[in-house]
Amino acid sequence: MDKSVYMPILLKQNRMIIDSIWKALFTCSPIFGIVFAAIDDTIGLLTHMNIRTLILAIFLFPFIAICQKIIAPGGSEINTSFLKPQKSLYTVYYVKDTSWTKKGTMTYDITYDANQLIYNYKYTDKSNEWSVSRTSIADAKTLKSISYQSESSNSKLNLEFGNTIKGNYYSKKTKKNKILNLKTPSSFIDFNLADNMMTTLPLTVGYKGTFSQFYYDDNTDTLVSNYRIKEVKSYAYRSPKTGNHDTWLASVLEESTGAIYNFVIDKKDHRLWQREMSLGNGMWEICINEELDYQPIKNQFNKEQSIKQISTGNSVITGTAYAKDNTGKKLGGLVNTAKKQFAPKGTEITLFPNSAYYEEWVGVNKKIKKQGKIPEVPLDVNFGTAIKKTKVYDDEGHFEFADLLPGTYVIMASFDFTNSYNYSYVTGYTNYYNYWGYTGSNTNYGSAKQHYRDQANVEKLVTIDSDGDKKDINLRD
Repeated sequence: MDKSVYMPILLKQNRMIIDSIWKALFTCSPIFGIVFAAIDDTIGLLTHMNIRTLILAIFLFPFIAICQKIIAPGGSEINTSFLKPQKSLYTVYYVKDTSWTKKGTMTYDITYDANQLIYNYKYTDKSNEWSVSRTSIADAKTLKSISYQSESSNSKLNLEFGNTIKGNYYSKKTKKNKILNLKTPSSFIDFNLADNMMTTLPLTVGYKGTFSQFYYDDNTDTLVSNYRIKEVKSYAYRSPKTGNHDTWLASVLEESTGAIYNFVIDKKDHRLWQREMSLGNGMWEICINEELDYQPIKNQFNKEQSIKQISTGNSVITGTAYAKDNTGKKLGGLVNTAKKQFAPKGTEITLFPNSAYYEEWVGVNKKIKKQGKIPEVPLDVNFGTAIKKTKVYDDEGHFEFADLLPGTYVIMASFDFTNSYNYSYVTGYTNYYNYWGYTGSNTNYGSAKQHYRDQANVEKLVTIDSDGDKKDINLRD
């Protein structure tokens, strides 16, 4: 068959290759694109199309390599100043379509000791039945690995990095210890540091880069896998606690497996908000930052002082909890005639010390609720340790608290009750007539009592001035 038939196709393919190279270089740097175009024109005058493509590819390979940034310990791409000493908590979910299943939690804990960065990782499954812990130590400026330790339910691993990698691997199943003496790869990032290494990069739209990741697996001789940052673009991330944040969405490809990792990284403080990993068959592992540092309440809750205040004093508060007085609630012009509605016997009454922390908490949540943009702030996790409870002990709403120190207390209760009101209704009319005809009429009324269910939510501040005081209060709606 005449080979000349294929020449138009080959010429078109080569032209497409050249155009692709030009676009890639121009995206990386307009200067590279202009240089490429000039070289292309010059070589085009001198050579056949096939030879021309080969020459261009060889000549421009260094330019293409420059466009794909190499990320390695000690390189200019890594800025470790973004790795602040802190502890981060992430909730781990498996997600498929719209189904989210919680699998566990993981923590990152970054500390510094002299010129070393100490990085502790721990994963705990949701049932707390098993966990994995890993500790990496690296140079604080370069992220060059110094040592690594890990332990799981199956094994223990210890590594020391130098001219060679020395350590040992212990299998808890076989009870065997394996001495390791491994050849050190030329340049790599410890896989345990990789997630947070992403936060150190100068990300921007179109950023590209590659890095090698070290991971020891006793079942394979492969120590290093290559990763490529495919795409970086702007992304609006919404935190359920702090609202909207401007972030980068960086997509990374693991070249050996085809797995995709997505990192949501804050543009301002480089916080890792979310990490996603493809698991296959439409399943993703998604890890969400729980913002341990989020605390809009400036005043601190004093656990020890609060516990002492409700348990070591000699003062007493007694009281009566009820919902209504004898008159006063109007319902469409009808008057509530029921007398006091006492809290039923067994109703729980709650007491705790008032404090600057609690008052600020109330004020902050009131503001958040009014704005309606983010969830309300929960109370300090230790707040419940300083809450005292008692129950109404009779049918007249009586309760009592003892062992209190001087101070101001919040006392509250919530209970249902039955209330009633009287109302009138028309039963008919009486008409009057005389010799000349109709003279008028009277409206006839009946009366009845109506019952209804209601709820009382009562709260009162009570102050004890001196130790040993006794206060009697009305806890009234």
